[in-house]
Amino acid sequence: MQSPGHKKWPDHKVRERKLGQRVQVAIEGEVVADSDDVIEVDEDGHPKRLYFARDDVRMDKLERSDTESECPFKGHASYFHVNSGGKHFDDAAWTYEEPYDEHAALQGRIAFYAEQVPSIEFRAL
Repeated sequence: MQSPGHKKWPDHKVRERKLGQRVQVAIEGEVVADSDDVIEVDEDGHPKRLYFARDDVRMDKLERSDTESECPFKGHASYFHVNSGGKHFDDAAWTYEEPYDEHAALQGRIAFYAEQVPSIEFRAL
């Protein structure tokens, strides 16, 4: 399915690029993702986000949330709570299980919501 957002707002840019380097995510000092398969998304009006291959995320640290949202450009997002370092962070990660066609590369990947987790660290290795 094509993105309604790109049709309605053709000047709005959502750029994706493979980073080509290893990146770790640590929360409360505990590594919850470690991947060399990371896509950076640079969307107009939003902070850059990193999307990690699900196989490289400690899914045992994530707990499916009831929260959902809709992005007119990328699609329907489902959220996760993150449990790390003995702390619980509500809706601190999300995924697009079935993104719009223009962003198919994001399918099933996990992004972390830095604004929800003051102790998050993104480490380029």
